[in-house]
Amino acid sequence: MDPNNYDMASQLGGPSKSIAVFKGNIRPLHDRVIVREMNFGEMKTTAGLIIMSDDGKNHGIKPRWGKIYAIGHENKEEYKVGDWLLIEHGRWTRGYNVELPDEDEVVILRTVDTDGILAWQHEEPDSGWIGDIT
Repeated sequence: MDPNNYDMASQLGGPSKSIAVFKGNIRPLHDRVIVREMNFGEMKTTAGLIIMSDDGKNHGIKPRWGKIYAIGHENKEEYKVGDWLLIEHGRWTRGYNVELPDEDEVVILRTVDTDGILAWQHEEPDSGWIGDIT
């Protein structure tokens, strides 16, 4: 297997398609932020309504949570690596696949437009719930 390509589709049961994989640690320039673990699946409201994924559609758009992987050296915000950002829909790049030195699996990273950050928190969001849980 070519070490610069990762056959993700065939591992997920789809047709084989090689995609580029970058190796090493990625550092953002200036005040940019790189996130990982963005959820693009369906979400569920506190009332139990299921909101289908809107990924790749132009209707029903919603913000997404992403875990901060790296922060540029000029970014002076309070959030830190490991915190979670709520990002306005469409204010992130397409994912790029990275093989990190300290992890076994390829991860998908995205660069975030810092003007599109709506909120942040230290704890992981409660598995895709929208609205007040209490």
